[in-house]
Amino acid sequence: MTEPKIDRSEQRLRELGYKQELKRELTSFTNFSVSFSIVSILTGLTSLYGTALNGGGPAVIIWGWVFVSLMSFSVAASMAEICSSYPTSGGLYYWSSKLAGDNGPFYAWVTGWWNLLGQFGCTAGIDFGLAMLLCSVITLSTDFIFERWHTVLIYFAILIIHGLINTYAVRLISILNTISVWVHIGGVVIILVTLLVKVDNKASASFVFTGFINNTGWSSSVYVVLLGLLQSQFTMTGYDASAHMTEETKNADVAGPVGILMAVGVSFLAGLGYLLALTFGIQDIDRVLGTSTGSPIAQIFLDAVGETGALLLLIILLVAQFFCGNASVTANSRMIYAFSRDGAMPGSKYFHQIHPTLKSPVYGIWLSCFISGLLGLLYLADYVAFAAITSIATIGLYISYGIPTFLRITYSKNSFEPGPISLGAFSIINGWIACIWICIITVLFVLPGSSPVKAANMNYTVVIVVLAALYIFGYWHFSARHWFKGPVSNIDLEDNENDFVAGSLPKNEKEEMQELGGGKLEIVEGEKTELA
Repeated sequence: MTEPKIDRSEQRLRELGYKQELKRELTSFTNFSVSFSIVSILTGLTSLYGTALNGGGPAVIIWGWVFVSLMSFSVAASMAEICSSYPTSGGLYYWSSKLAGDNGPFYAWVTGWWNLLGQFGCTAGIDFGLAMLLCSVITLSTDFIFERWHTVLIYFAILIIHGLINTYAVRLISILNTISVWVHIGGVVIILVTLLVKVDNKASASFVFTGFINNTGWSSSVYVVLLGLLQSQFTMTGYDASAHMTEETKNADVAGPVGILMAVGVSFLAGLGYLLALTFGIQDIDRVLGTSTGSPIAQIFLDAVGETGALLLLIILLVAQFFCGNASVTANSRMIYAFSRDGAMPGSKYFHQIHPTLKSPVYGIWLSCFISGLLGLLYLADYVAFAAITSIATIGLYISYGIPTFLRITYSKNSFEPGPISLGAFSIINGWIACIWICIITVLFVLPGSSPVKAANMNYTVVIVVLAALYIFGYWHFSARHWFKGPVSNIDLEDNENDFVAGSLPKNEKEEMQELGGGKLEIVEGEKTELA
């Protein structure tokens, strides 16, 4: 009888309680490219450049990026270590379940829902930023003035396009993400060289590295500096995508964590070059801040290379942001698929399904687009809603990053079994650094960004975060605690056809695996077989 063969990554997935359903065809580079595309320095840094320029100025933009990148790398390192031990699409909420012992279901529930909120906000922030930049490009070339509802309609169209790509072109996603890496890196190089060569009247080093601008209305310079970190921190989100893609990645317990770390490291270097090029390229700060194009970066390009050159540079940003939004929908849908697979979401029986011919979580893809679309409606009520959307993404994602990190250094301090990628003795101190930083930014980004605080400039993030918390903890207390048991295996063992708790199979003990399909399970390094 023929013995079914699976590679090491599929074996580890079975040890964690799951059978292989998604195609495992991503390489280490394509896994990294998904996270790098979502971090997308040409998206986050572009969308909030004007916000940071008004709330802190060049010094906060440059040094804030350096500091936030350092803190983000601390968070990413803790996540990478855990990912190496638990390479599943559930990612953070699965980790929380395994690290919290008897309290696993509660922490898995809370982590999963905060991560979903952050991912919805991340997709919304990326695609809405793309819509706003596209409006600026059209205004630059036609003088057409967009109303807010125009921008929202364009945003909806972008979400639909990304939904269609993820639904019908799943085989192209890895190719698109690979292209995205080179678009981002090549785009930064082109912009850097163009501005350095074409701008004769460059900003001074003093202006770039020490210049401070406060147009927020707040008198406290420290408070303004802290608010200005939103640009950098929103950009440094989404690198958990490498964890959500591990069930589609070869050599997942190494490629996943390396993808997380590389996404932060490469983004820092590319982002620093991009920010330096933009800020040295400012020739008239008043014209940039008061630009009629709606985008300070568009004005910087206009002043440097004229209308035609500016349009060409802006097209690079548009393409990069388009790739970024597409990758965000991909990662978001995988999280929905994994969370629903464990019965945690209303409608789970639909959202965890993989289409038999398209091989994609179709319902999860369109749920991602729909919820992200609802968040975009905030813009109809408030011009500052975009900052609120980005704050939602940052807070939701980083809370979900922090919970398993906290559990790793407390509940599982002595019992955690590291995978191939480990921080060793540095794990605990790094975990505390990461958790403290996450607490700081969680509080910081619900605070108002402008003074005096009015209905028109209020930071509505706090409203959404409070409503989300009421839903998450209320649903748990009144309902979910009675039935949600955490990640549940989808493997039926021959001696027990009922689901068992995922992760209950002993690690590195393949002899305890039951026979599957009538044949003995054989582990083969590097060989891939799709199982029904």
